[in-house]
Amino acid sequence: MGVLSTEEISKLIYNKILEEKDEIKKSYLTSKEQIGYFFIDDLLPENLVKECFKVFPDKSEMKCLKSIREYKYVSAQMNKHNQLLENVIYAFQDKRVVELIGEICGINSLYADESLYAGGLSLMAKDNFLNPHLDNSHDAERERWRVLNLLYYVTPDWDKENGGHLELWPNGPKKEPILIESKFNRLAVMATHDLSWHSVNQVTVDRSRCCISNYYFSDESLKKTDKFHVTKFRGRPGDTLKNIVLDIDASMRMFVRKVFKKGIRKNPHIYKKDN
Repeated sequence: MGVLSTEEISKLIYNKILEEKDEIKKSYLTSKEQIGYFFIDDLLPENLVKECFKVFPDKSEMKCLKSIREYKYVSAQMNKHNQLLENVIYAFQDKRVVELIGEICGINSLYADESLYAGGLSLMAKDNFLNPHLDNSHDAERERWRVLNLLYYVTPDWDKENGGHLELWPNGPKKEPILIESKFNRLAVMATHDLSWHSVNQVTVDRSRCCISNYYFSDESLKKTDKFHVTKFRGRPGDTLKNIVLDIDASMRMFVRKVFKKGIRKNPHIYKKDN
């Protein structure tokens, strides 16, 4: 059997979301005032998702991001990886899928991002983590607002005690988070705005938690209070010294963006397609 096309995969995604529409819409609307989110299990046929994991690149083939903010591996250059992974990523960008998710979340103008700005593939291995943070508010050109984060997990038999799970902090990073497990074949969708603090807790096992991610953008922000901001990190509750360092880090990067609207250099985490 050959690799399923983007169109074939998008039909499977669309039909599953449509099937779960009422339940996930209820979940999103219930959580919307803080951090709107929903998740869907068993999104795609199991054999297809296991194949995604099988062909997922090793961390040696990905870029390592390691700092006080985060420790993980990423890649957006999809033509360096197995075609199936690219087909799955762009299946989430199918117009019908985007419009259906927009309808569920009550977002009228919603756009996928062909360049995969800050999206693509991510891998978290033992001791990897992602501190509480707010995503950059805009796309690479500062023309549209980043409004939804789609995370699709493809690692089989990933248990709660393994770590590497999504955490939402609806009351800010000084309070307790909501844990959304990175279960195999689960799609998690969360709103991004100036209060949508989220993180990934530390991986505790010598395995790889693999994720396929997309961001959706809009002409308008989700909250009237939203203002332009760079990605801003915080420490976990009690990390006083780390918070001071990360506050200074965010302030410096924000100052640079005020002077240079699009930054000093273009963010390298985009898909540079061959012409």
